[in-house]
Amino acid sequence: MTSKEDIARLQQELTDNGVKYCIGAYVDIHGVPKAKVVPIHHLGHMAKGSERYTGYALDGLGQAPNDDELTSIPDFSRLIQLPWEPKIAWIPSDNHFQGKPYPLNTRVALQNQLAEAAKLGYGMNLGIECEIFLLKQGEDGSLSVPDPEDKLAKSCYDVRGFTNSFGWLDKMATAINGLGWDLYSFDHEDANGQFEFDFQYADALTTCDRLTFFRFMAKHYAKEEGLLATMMPKPFADKTGNGAHFNMSLYDLKDGGNLFACDPKDDPHGIGLTKLGYQFVAGILKHGRALCAVFAPTVNSYKRLVRRGAMSYFSWAPVFNSYGSNNRTNSVRIPAGGGRCESRNADGAVNPYLAATLVLAAGLEGIREGLDPGNPNEDNLYAISEAERRDRGIEFLPQTLQEAVAAFAADPLVEATLGKELRDEFIRYKTEEWEAYHLSVSKWEVDRYSYMF
Repeated sequence: MTSKEDIARLQQELTDNGVKYCIGAYVDIHGVPKAKVVPIHHLGHMAKGSERYTGYALDGLGQAPNDDELTSIPDFSRLIQLPWEPKIAWIPSDNHFQGKPYPLNTRVALQNQLAEAAKLGYGMNLGIECEIFLLKQGEDGSLSVPDPEDKLAKSCYDVRGFTNSFGWLDKMATAINGLGWDLYSFDHEDANGQFEFDFQYADALTTCDRLTFFRFMAKHYAKEEGLLATMMPKPFADKTGNGAHFNMSLYDLKDGGNLFACDPKDDPHGIGLTKLGYQFVAGILKHGRALCAVFAPTVNSYKRLVRRGAMSYFSWAPVFNSYGSNNRTNSVRIPAGGGRCESRNADGAVNPYLAATLVLAAGLEGIREGLDPGNPNEDNLYAISEAERRDRGIEFLPQTLQEAVAAFAADPLVEATLGKELRDEFIRYKTEEWEAYHLSVSKWEVDRYSYMF
């Protein structure tokens, strides 16, 4: 939508629907939305990139204080009228610099990679499972479960824990369906105070836009309840963490057909995945350790990626760079029925645009090179011995952010896909994050060592 006539029609339509202001939301390197607010009568100027931003004031946009400003160009085809404040329209946007799409903007990076897939005749479908905690924050900043009855040792699918938080859940479900995302299920998840929302998959760019808005919306509705909603990967050491599992398939741009789907009888492994799908999985595994840096991008992420940790039962989070059929102890799972693959190391802190960009590039490399992931792992990998792991050639996922960033930095696919500038920005920010964490002194250390020594 670029013509003055189109913009004028949209402006009138929005005005008739009560919109007074527009937010052209782009994201920083963390996937956190940023914007200015533009009155509706300036929509035409906004469409041309009237709003300018000092990139040095934002994380990961690669600018110095003396650089020219960035602009943002709205994608009007994805406009959302805020369900709780219809005077405001939310419009996913891309940063531009000197009149061109800015390559350090991760939404731009994803579109560039989707264009590479399109050269091969492929589109990418993506569904993201949204796990999220609803918590109460104390005056000292501590977090706790607000429902005193939500205290079962195994609270997954608990009906009472679900209905006691129905006010917030109903607001979320109503809004999601009102936006046309087709929510098909939501439930109490494995941890106390944890829930999951599952809405229909869509093309990769649409789903990434939706996750970005979902996090924004969830926090707003929680605030209305006097609570905090968070997709932080691991708020509690003794509870399950927040995943954001990526469910992926490629489709034929000519007819929309799923290129990963086949009858299990036609799959030598009996799972229901095509040869192309296995090649895609093999590409993910080839780059699995580097991908972990974007799927699990925080210090806190690696407290989720454990077999058990401080919990009394297995974590449901992956530890190994491996794949299997409907087996949740692998990092890549082929859910029952096949036709897609699921990356389970993705967590709630993911920048979806960045992760989708790299996992698509990895999968396409697997296809181009005709890679084979080998036989699926069907046993409980949490329970295998170290000797068996070595004998089977199963490698660990990174166990810290530092280790993941090192794998990211060493993988040539990263620079080939993202470009040197975006690659280097991510490494710089995540190295600084690791060092800040490593240099801090925790309560655990004080409690453990102050008396001992």
